[in-house]
Amino acid sequence: MRLTSLYVPGDRPDRFAKAVASGADAVILDLEDAVAPARKAAAREAVGVFLATAHEVPCEVRVATPADIPALAGLPGLAALRLPKVSSPADVTAAAALAPGTPLHVILETAVGVESAFAIATADPAVASIGLGEADLRSDLGVTDDAGLAWARGRVVVAARAAGLPPPAMSVHTDLSNLDELFATTVAGRRLGFLGRAAIHPRQLPVIEAAFRPAPAEVERARTLLAAVSETGGGALLPDGRFADRAMLDGARRVIALADRPTRM
Repeated sequence: MRLTSLYVPGDRPDRFAKAVASGADAVILDLEDAVAPARKAAAREAVGVFLATAHEVPCEVRVATPADIPALAGLPGLAALRLPKVSSPADVTAAAALAPGTPLHVILETAVGVESAFAIATADPAVASIGLGEADLRSDLGVTDDAGLAWARGRVVVAARAAGLPPPAMSVHTDLSNLDELFATTVAGRRLGFLGRAAIHPRQLPVIEAAFRPAPAEVERARTLLAAVSETGGGALLPDGRFADRAMLDGARRVIALADRPTRM
């Protein structure tokens, strides 16, 4: 179960190994927004050199252009590709054709992409997840606070579930100075059905990890629910007055899995 991914600029090869050792569940080598246009060719070369060998945690690449895909596909250290600004199923199938067998993590950053979320999620078996790129989406929608993203967030959670994909990971929190806000927004995202979050600095990783850890009381409620439903084989009245049935089992199991998940930090 992945909770943390750490972005690293693709033109900073001095940081690649440090990112792998940071404790993140995965590393995302970025060829897109984190790299200036004049440095993108050098960044792709540096990423290719690093991914010529496998590493101890999964390493993904957020591509900048379709030309990045065949240049990196098949490298021993490449775990997956991240596709930004996907707006249609055709974007996915084109990428899948350039990188056969490579998992694709799709990022929706426009109104058109959000409207097509389910079609995009089911466009090709290579799609491993869908998620939002909220900075660009805010700009596209013209919204200035989180309330304006509520529908899009719900849409991507529902589309992922309907497509049989894992819950989407949350978009990055760009204010490195406000770890309290990072924690609070991550807790809120978990309540909305998100699982995991990308970081742009190692100091954000333990905060994200902690935000997804259920409180002891929540874990105890989940264990009680599982035990009661297992004993009756159906609905059960719990000691706290709640009625539990089999439809609630998946949520309880996720709570237990999060509580029991080993951490690298």
